[in-house]
Amino acid sequence: MSALSQLNIIQVNGLSKVVSTFEGELHILSDISFNVKHGESVAIVGTSGSGKSTLLSLLAGLDTASSGEITLDGEPLHKLDEEQRAALRADKVGFVFQSFMLVQSLTALENVMLPAELAGEIDAKEQALALLEKVGLSHRIDHYPSQLSGGEQQRVAIARAFIGTPKILFADEPSANLDSKNGKMVESLLFDLNQQHGTTLILVTHDEALAQKCQHIVQIEAGRVVKNSKEEIANVG
Repeated sequence: MSALSQLNIIQVNGLSKVVSTFEGELHILSDISFNVKHGESVAIVGTSGSGKSTLLSLLAGLDTASSGEITLDGEPLHKLDEEQRAALRADKVGFVFQSFMLVQSLTALENVMLPAELAGEIDAKEQALALLEKVGLSHRIDHYPSQLSGGEQQRVAIARAFIGTPKILFADEPSANLDSKNGKMVESLLFDLNQQHGTTLILVTHDEALAQKCQHIVQIEAGRVVKNSKEEIANVG
């Protein structure tokens, strides 16, 4: 493994995503390149439709690029098939979806346990209970998603994303559907858990204040990186 690979947990080189439409090819992302260091917190920002969520899905191996390379903790994501990408996600990745994506037929405890159970971890319940306590939901473990508020569902989703202590956590607009109080609580949880576990945190956000809390900012407009720093951040609204 090269020195650069050891320093960076994610390396993106010349990444593009093109889809076919009735009007021709639509270039969602074009020639994206940047690196993310181990344990770093990174915000991906930009206006609606700029390609932020598509980029996040590509980085997490939930989607495939049209061209370019993604190396995820030394693994060439762009060379893996769906089964291999799924195994990599199960081993190293947590994902917090904007719409929570909880299993409605499972309790909060069962939702959090699920990834660890699928990974064959014998202490899945103990991990889940500890994480639900950490996010302030130890009194709601037997409740189903329909019985939880939006803020509570997002906290369950965060606990689920952290079970098994993933090396990388991706979060798509983690506080967008929440009121101010719950939004700030969720944001604090992400950074607290990130710092406590040394987990690399990559989040998509429209919120400039949240972006500024991250160590690194990647700004995308019209599918291209226009800023790649902390200091040069422009309006992300």
